[in-house]
Amino acid sequence: MDLLTPTRSDVIAATLAAVSVRSSVYCLSELRSPWGFRVDGANVAKFHLVLDGTAWLELSGQEAIKLGTGELAILPDGGSHTLRDAPGSVVLGLDSLISDHPLDANARLRYGGSGPLTALLCGGFRLQDPAVLGALPAVLRLDTASAGISAWIEPVLALAQQEAEHAAPGAQAVFAKLADVFLTQALRAYLIGSEHVGLLTALPPTDTLVQHATHLMTEQLDQPWTLQSLAHKVGISRSLLAARFRAVTGQSPMRHLAAVRLTQAADYLTTSDLSIESIAVRTGYSSSAALSKAFKREFGISPGTYRRLKGDAEVLTVR
Repeated sequence: MDLLTPTRSDVIAATLAAVSVRSSVYCLSELRSPWGFRVDGANVAKFHLVLDGTAWLELSGQEAIKLGTGELAILPDGGSHTLRDAPGSVVLGLDSLISDHPLDANARLRYGGSGPLTALLCGGFRLQDPAVLGALPAVLRLDTASAGISAWIEPVLALAQQEAEHAAPGAQAVFAKLADVFLTQALRAYLIGSEHVGLLTALPPTDTLVQHATHLMTEQLDQPWTLQSLAHKVGISRSLLAARFRAVTGQSPMRHLAAVRLTQAADYLTTSDLSIESIAVRTGYSSSAALSKAFKREFGISPGTYRRLKGDAEVLTVR
């Protein structure tokens, strides 16, 4: 019997198939403190996987993110960003850094001082359907130790670490395949949360003003947005914004904002160890209680329970 209505897993599988993650590894960086480099913005989705040590990821207008061993950071829009061993370390432009410290025959970059080592796998990835990235935040983060996937992904990380320690032929191809696994898992975790609140079925904005409004929401979730303040930023009236927004997305601006906030909260719950209070602040809620109330209304369970279940789509029931 054919199903007339796709299941959640069908929607997520179809979306991931449309994303079609295909990685290109730019370099394996072996960096000793102090070190720091800046990556200019480009219209290519980027990622950084920490194989060993720690790194601080910084984007303009956002709080710095500390990444540890086994953590992956994805920048869907390929925006300008900085990586360094610690806040305050001197930062060089990546192009000039590579010019002064050319990659070796195995595409390895060695740079820094004489302090602790950080090993980074850096690259980009192509998407068959770039429109899928429209609802993603500026940074997606996957913590393999806390995302409920350590049983199977830790051996994958161990393989990547082993490849990093030996300059074996074909390492670039192996790294690209391993990166695909990490990237797909990170996108899957986020998309599960997106599907729960209906973002996967929303059409990508084709109205430039609506697109601007959705971009503001996604990039500045911690702001106390109202329809009036959003319309003021976009430069049109509240009624016109509401009408155009609904015509494009099928949702009101505030409903879309709630969906984006809850999707990001769900992502934090399954891919980080941030407290509920910290997640509330980052996603624009006045308190953990306010987030919990909105989260339970949408998902049918509390944020704490969602975290324990790791966003399992087969277990959760959305109301």
